[in-house]
Amino acid sequence: MDDLHKFKVGIMGGTFDPIHYGHLYIAECSRHSYGLAKVLFLPSGQPVHKNRPDIIDPAHRVRMTRLAIESNPFFSLSTVEVDRLGPTYTVDTLEQLHEKSAGTEEFYFITGADAIMEILTWKDVARVFGLCRFIAVTRPGYSLAALNKILNDLTPGQRAKIHIHETGGTLISSTEIRMRVSHGEPIKYLVPEGVERYIITEGLYIPKINME
Repeated sequence: MDDLHKFKVGIMGGTFDPIHYGHLYIAECSRHSYGLAKVLFLPSGQPVHKNRPDIIDPAHRVRMTRLAIESNPFFSLSTVEVDRLGPTYTVDTLEQLHEKSAGTEEFYFITGADAIMEILTWKDVARVFGLCRFIAVTRPGYSLAALNKILNDLTPGQRAKIHIHETGGTLISSTEIRMRVSHGEPIKYLVPEGVERYIITEGLYIPKINME
């Protein structure tokens, strides 16, 4: 099947620790701007480029993601990375998704422009470019100068597969949300209500007290 007749599918990967409105806004803007038939949310299993040792259990992150996207019929959840043993590599995920789609889908990997700057360090990066296009989303106030310098190191074919998308969006971060919860501060309107309730009910991100 040629690319013109394939379904365009967005891939929104991340630790989602926790997922928040910034993730959802970026996914919806990308879906609309690039005519994506749907956006797959993929919570990561053992992310290679995240060295933070306190990432919460994947089961919690999957449940929060499901709660966050349930109201949008164009969003769906995939657990391919969580279900896979070992470190999470983008190339392995893309190959698995391609095999599952039997060539009927064209994938657009949605990620931050800062993550694109690390692209040359990814496993089998040439293979990655053969399996997807990229939507590189910039944060408000983000300078494209550093990104353009990285893009100049790519081949013309690789550069053509990277679409710079300026959303003018939100500065919400998972780091901020975890910090606010740990300090007893509100996170309402930063995350969907279902996610907020889940965090409170499960007692996530609250520092453990050493009773010894």
